[in-house]
Amino acid sequence: MLRIDGSTHSGSGTIVRYAAALATVTGVPLLLHNIRAKRDPPGLRPQHLAALRACRDLSRGRLQGDQVNSQEVRYWPGKAITGGDYQWDIGTAGSATMLAFTLIAPALHAQAACRFTIFGGLFQDFAPTVFHLREVLAPLLRRMGAEIDITLVQPGYVPKGQGCLTLSVQPLDGRLRALQLTEQGEIKHIDGTALASHLAREKVSERMAARCRELLADKGYHPDIAVLDDSSAVQPGAALALWAHTSTGCILGADQAGKRGRRSEAIAEHVCRSLLEDIAAGATVDRFMADQLILFAALAEGTTAYRIPRTTAHVESNLWLIREILGADSQLQGRSLTIAGVHRQECS
Repeated sequence: MLRIDGSTHSGSGTIVRYAAALATVTGVPLLLHNIRAKRDPPGLRPQHLAALRACRDLSRGRLQGDQVNSQEVRYWPGKAITGGDYQWDIGTAGSATMLAFTLIAPALHAQAACRFTIFGGLFQDFAPTVFHLREVLAPLLRRMGAEIDITLVQPGYVPKGQGCLTLSVQPLDGRLRALQLTEQGEIKHIDGTALASHLAREKVSERMAARCRELLADKGYHPDIAVLDDSSAVQPGAALALWAHTSTGCILGADQAGKRGRRSEAIAEHVCRSLLEDIAAGATVDRFMADQLILFAALAEGTTAYRIPRTTAHVESNLWLIREILGADSQLQGRSLTIAGVHRQECS
């Protein structure tokens, strides 16, 4: 049984999700301890628990210690990853998008197509929005040979959650292909979505979009931002996402959810600043994709290369995990990251 210390590097729930996903793909039993040791409170929160149980269900494996606040869990993945329709409800505003992210790699290695319906929070701090998954992650994974589709069914915000997304994944036809994104190129166009629920009177979505257009116009960009006013969410809320396409095929995104006391214009300013910072860094992926792509690059055939905006604890955690679980080598020189993939047949 492989021991993974959850206090390493970021000490966050990312370690739980990544480790569970990789263990499910490889069939390696895991002992996860010191879970979320650097977070307050430590231990499993409902969204991390949901990720572990979803991986267990998908592989028909076993879990021990799977309860909220647990700091130690044992996981025995099943021998095969089954396909089919699954539904999970986090039960809180915990990140449904990160649960969906956790399930992509196992579903790509399933015996049949998977369709997941996930309930929870879709827009909150410290997790990419569903727009980022759909418009940035999914297209890059398709370029690697994955066939996935992400749909926003109903928005869900803090504190009530109750949002819904669906994720459809086809089993890989062969293996994931390595990704080469070594030059940023020129920014060809910037798209985005400004979403507000039950806030049409306050014109929140319009104000976010207008401020974005103003800020980006100062830099010579003219974004195409969809303005959406929703009435299906169980509570008021808002979210803004932007994504930039470059001449070399890069996609860089930035987003932020609304929050009580957070002005529409402040959201727009944060999102524009984040996107422009990553562009100015010469990065070929944004600050979220810098660590999220690591898992898929490690499972691909060949060497993936891209430029990150900066090194973070999440990047360090994920590079450590792919080495511990897969034996995948990586090299980070300045902002240039290369990952030598270890496809499933070699690591199972």
